[in-house]
Amino acid sequence: MTKIEINRLDDAFAFEAKDANNHSLLMDAAEGIGGHNTGFRPMQTLLAGLGGCSGVDVVMILQKQRQAVKGYQMIITGEREEGKEPSLWKKVHIQFIFTGTVDPEKAEKACALSIDKYCSVAATLRAAGCEISWEASVISE
Repeated sequence: MTKIEINRLDDAFAFEAKDANNHSLLMDAAEGIGGHNTGFRPMQTLLAGLGGCSGVDVVMILQKQRQAVKGYQMIITGEREEGKEPSLWKKVHIQFIFTGTVDPEKAEKACALSIDKYCSVAATLRAAGCEISWEASVISE
């Protein structure tokens, strides 16, 4: 069982999430609704979780294939439903960017395996009706 503790940090909407290992994540609301903009919005944490989950998968797969990944970046953009409460993610796009000696076909296969098979966050978002698209590019050194 996973346990996350959430503590309110101020008189508005700032919260700190802590796990059992004392890792923390700051969350807050936008200034326009009374927050102080001191951390991730809660819905942004879902996109960050998607990146972290997929990132672990992709790096692990490429390591097993003996690819020399020197740098790895993901740029994740998302579009939420308008005029609905709750407002869910309806479209998410991920750009996977690799540097190093990486076979582009292996990079694409690793990304596909992560998003389509292994990443639990991607599966959770899809189950809620979110469309996830992605692209991969390799910048050779």
